[in-house]
Amino acid sequence: MPAANSPTAYGEVAKFFHWATALLILTLIPLGIIAEELPYDTGEALALKAQVFSVHKTLGVLVFFVALARILWALTQVRPGLLHSDKKAEAFLATLVHWLLYLSIVLVPLSGWLHHAATDGFAPIWWPFGQSLPFVPKSEAVSHVFGAWHWVLTKVLIGSLILHILGAIKHHVIDKDATLRRMWFGASDAAGMGHHPKSGAVAGLAVYAVALVVATVLGLSGGDAREGGTTQLTAAPSPWTVQEGSIGIAVQQLNSEVSGQFGQWSAVIEFVETPVEGSHGRAEVSIAVDSLTLGSVTSQAIGPDFMQAEAHPVATFTADLVPAEAGAYLAVGELSLAGATVPVEMPFDLTLEGDTAHAVGQVALDRRDFNIGEKYPDEGTVGFGVTVTIDVTATRTPES
Repeated sequence: MPAANSPTAYGEVAKFFHWATALLILTLIPLGIIAEELPYDTGEALALKAQVFSVHKTLGVLVFFVALARILWALTQVRPGLLHSDKKAEAFLATLVHWLLYLSIVLVPLSGWLHHAATDGFAPIWWPFGQSLPFVPKSEAVSHVFGAWHWVLTKVLIGSLILHILGAIKHHVIDKDATLRRMWFGASDAAGMGHHPKSGAVAGLAVYAVALVVATVLGLSGGDAREGGTTQLTAAPSPWTVQEGSIGIAVQQLNSEVSGQFGQWSAVIEFVETPVEGSHGRAEVSIAVDSLTLGSVTSQAIGPDFMQAEAHPVATFTADLVPAEAGAYLAVGELSLAGATVPVEMPFDLTLEGDTAHAVGQVALDRRDFNIGEKYPDEGTVGFGVTVTIDVTATRTPES
């Protein structure tokens, strides 16, 4: 059997690519469903879920490269004609489904890969080339768009695959022709010379264009995104008004760092340059817990096993601002989070330029002090340490 195609038969290389792709896809689809459904309520369960997702992602990258190789090979080959091109509707549907499948075997794994690259944490791809992609930022908004692409395009793939299989069964069982046999290894008696209608290709491209538009709208509309969360904070009058800033956290999960930040928080800052009785003033910070974005583990992080956003929607940090060594400062106070209140000292540097202050600080916390993640006692699964960073610019109000 020749390696290359002929006008009436597929070559061995095309057959290999066809069945290799089919085997991978038929493995990936149930694997993805299983990974989604697996629980993560214990450290062991989380580790298993991550491993299954890693297998799914790694095979997905493999499918992407196999699909590219298959398409490049197909571009160099003549394509055998349809056996029943005289049946216009059937020929149109066959061509439509083939185009949907070709687009799907590239875009479904690519969208999953892009989603992975834009998201921090959880279930790495098992290969030595890193987890990021050029020109793909780590961004919650970007990850939601590509996540929506992957979700919608997977449905197109599954629908196309079902139609493809049903069509093959029809040809083999009802029509009793050589459509299926000529894609199997070895010689066949196929002799199709009919053309593939261009209308089917145009329709396939149109279906995919619509699917991408729908997926993009879903992704941009937020989907699971917690754009600031649902908890509303009331800003109190403050002698210093925050102009911009961030409160970020970083944790270790399965020995990989996952970082994120809170989208909604407010602060009342009282600060004077000259300390009074050893104090520069006070700060009271309120944080909407459900506004946290933490890559692929956001829902888990704010859920009942960790920060308990539903039961304790607001975390507060109240502290005295006192001088420290070498011109630095300390915020000495208490952090209330997930129903626990713990003493915290956060060192920070402060730059003052007229009525503008810029503070940068960092503190290491231990989640066990807040009874967070008690079902995850293995630090290799979820690290005990949590690094909190602040970067805040505030201006003095005229009344001050």
